[in-house]
This record gives sequence, structure tokens and C-alpha cells, in this order.
Amino acid sequence: MASDNRRQFWKRNTKVPGSIQQVYGAQHPPFDPRLHKNLLKEGSKMYAQSKSKRASSFHEFAKSTSDAWDIGDDEEEEFMSFASQSLNSKVAMATAAQVIQNHNKLKEYPGEKMQQSDSIDEAKTNGKMVKSNSEVQLSKSSEELRKYSWSGVPREVRSVTWRLLSGYLPANMERREITLQRKREEYFGFIEQYYDSRNEEHHQDTYRQIHIDIPRTNPLIPLFQQPSVQEIFERILFIWAIRHPASGYVQGINDLVTPFFVVFLSEHVEQDVENFDVTNLSEAVQQSIEADSFWCMSKLLDGIQDNYTFAQPGIQKKVKALEELISRIDEQVHVHFRKYEVEYLQFAFRWMNNLLMRELPLRCTIRLWDTYQSEPEGFSHFHLYVCAAFLIKWRKEILEEDDFQGLLMLLQNLPTIHWGNEEIGLLLAEAYRLKYTFADAPNHYRR
Repeated sequence: MASDNRRQFWKRNTKVPGSIQQVYGAQHPPFDPRLHKNLLKEGSKMYAQSKSKRASSFHEFAKSTSDAWDIGDDEEEEFMSFASQSLNSKVAMATAAQVIQNHNKLKEYPGEKMQQSDSIDEAKTNGKMVKSNSEVQLSKSSEELRKYSWSGVPREVRSVTWRLLSGYLPANMERREITLQRKREEYFGFIEQYYDSRNEEHHQDTYRQIHIDIPRTNPLIPLFQQPSVQEIFERILFIWAIRHPASGYVQGINDLVTPFFVVFLSEHVEQDVENFDVTNLSEAVQQSIEADSFWCMSKLLDGIQDNYTFAQPGIQKKVKALEELISRIDEQVHVHFRKYEVEYLQFAFRWMNNLLMRELPLRCTIRLWDTYQSEPEGFSHFHLYVCAAFLIKWRKEILEEDDFQGLLMLLQNLPTIHWGNEEIGLLLAEAYRLKYTFADAPNHYRR
């Protein structure tokens, strides 16, 4: 009987809120028989729930962010991972201020901090290659930048910090301006060379789907309904798609542009960006925002491209991993899903495809990405633990639902509209705890 009700539900609700329709280059959701095996039952449950706060505008939320951060030099090399620390804001801000002061002294009085030979990136000492003082200082700055960004980046410096953490902006300050100029010119070279091909037959399906999806991107935020902004998104997505033929354009990638666009726009806008008219900016500024959004989104997708290749194997693996992880950390929730025949793929596919962007307000996504960019493999590996923490956050509501339809409607319409910095902070703390708990267990997904 439960199976009949389930089939009838899907017939009546072919467009369940948040469902992802099949598009060019995508499968929704790609069926994998391995995802439907019976799971073993064992684990423990744990989560500290938080209270909802009043909704605030994106501008108010961004202004309230005052966690520790470091505006110093960054570098493109490997960064150290974040270590669990006390989030005493006064101590953290004092430490960050000292870091900035040290960096400024280095820039103003380099002769007092290093000898002339230290200007060489590497030198031979006793037959061994050693790092110069300047390189060591940059490395320390990089580590501290990631460490403080984990806890949130203030609006005023977020654009620079994200460029650095994305690996788009070089560590060396002398190279930054010329690098940005070169990369922006390269992007608009792609536009000049390829954008007209959107009307060619072999690209028509790609462009048509992009053109359909753009108006659906954050439909309740006026900023994204402006024709000039939609044209920017169309160019970014089309150029990315034709430069990545292994995946092409997949529905959901359009969402991944929005955080970068808002952050880089905020660099030039003091008021609430959600209602700002982009045509008030100069053409040069609009172009810089567009190019930087393209390159940073590309950097992100480079690490999760298997989410969007044929049959989307990356998402299938992540959903399977989430299922097995939940079976260990909260057996009751897992058994409840099995009892009412709820498959993880039916709700978690979107969580992986859109990186929880459809589940959270934009202000929360941006705060979440502060941490994702500072965490090694944040958008792939750490995101799994965030999804696990996010699911268990709603365990009480999940266990109160006693039918398939009620569970699906809950999981695809979770009440996060009032979420803010506090809720995201608790979510990230729990995700970090889960990651740390299983860090030394290579087979922690399995029994």
C-alpha cells in the first residue's frame, strides 16, 4: 500500500518543489542500483540544535559579520588546514590586527626585516634549497588567512579574500594587478571568439537551456531579474560550458555563479546589493565583476567537475556516502527513511548538485563559502559533513512525519528562511566535529 501511495504521489507531483528537471548533459537523478541496497543499522546520534532568528536583509547580515580575519598576502600554494580554536572574538580580532600590522611593516620597511639576499625566492644553503624569509612570511600569512576566514570574512574584505582563497589572485602583491588585467582580457577574448557560436546548431541546446534557467536563478531577489545581470550570467555559463565539453552545461551550475557575483559586486556597492541597479556602475567595473566571477566559479568547478559529467558520478558517490554516514551517526533517522521508503537520492541529489544553495538564504550561502574556501577540499569532501549535520539538524521534524509524502515535502522545503550567522556557525561546528571524528578512519563510511 505504501508503494502505491508513493507512486501516486510522484504522478501527482511531477514538479515537487526543488526538483531538478532533466537537462542537456545531466541526468535527474541518474539511477544507480547500488544506491538502493539495504543498509546495515548501527551508529549514534548527536547534534546541538539552534533557535531561528529574525530574517534580516543581506546587507544587514553582511554588516554584522565581525569574525577574525587576515587581509595579508596569500599564495597559490597548498595551505594548512583549519585547526579547532576558541572563537573569542576579542582575542581573534587582536591577533588578526597584529598580523596585518606585521604585513604592513614588511611592505613599508622590507630592509629592516630581511637582507638583500632574502629577495630571492629560494637560495642554496649547505647544498640544500631553503625558503627565503619573504617566502616563509607569505606562507605564514596564507595559513593565517585561511584560519581566520574559516570563522567568517567581513563584507569589506571578502572580495579580495575570496580571490586569494580561490587561487585566482596571486600572493605576490606586485603581480596582482597585472594578473587581474591579463585574466580579465583573456575572458573577454573568449567572449569575442566564442559567444557568437551560441546561435550555431551544435550549441543551440546548451544556450537554450541556459537562457531558460537564468530567470529562475534567485527569482525573489530583484538584482538577478535585471536584463543586464542575466546577460552577464548567460555569457559566463555559455563560455564555461563550451570550454568544458566533458560536462557541458548542467542545470544547477547557474546557481554557483551567484555568490561570486554578489561578493564582487559588494566591493563597489555600499547599500543593499539585492536591490542595486547594476547599470549604475561603469562598464569597466561591470566587466571586472563578470570576469572575476567566471574565473572563480571555474576554479570551484575544477574541484567538483565529476558532479556534472555524464551520469553525474560525483553526486552519486556523495549521496551514497551521505547515506552510509547517516546510518552510522543516527540509526533512528536512517531506519525511519527505510520504513517509509524514502531514498536519499530523492532529496540529497539537489544538496550535492547545488551545494545547499536551494536550501539556504543567499546570505547564509556566502557565509558558508567563507569556510568552504578556507577548508581543504571544502566544496567536495567537507560539504559531505555539512550535509550530514544539516540533515540531523532536522531529526525531530523528520521523526514526526509518518508518511512518504510528508517526509519528501519537509526535506525539500526546510524552514531556513530566518537563518543567519549563528545557525551557520553551529552547522559548521557540527560538520567539523563529524569530520574530525572520522578523520583517522579510512573506512568510516563502511562497516
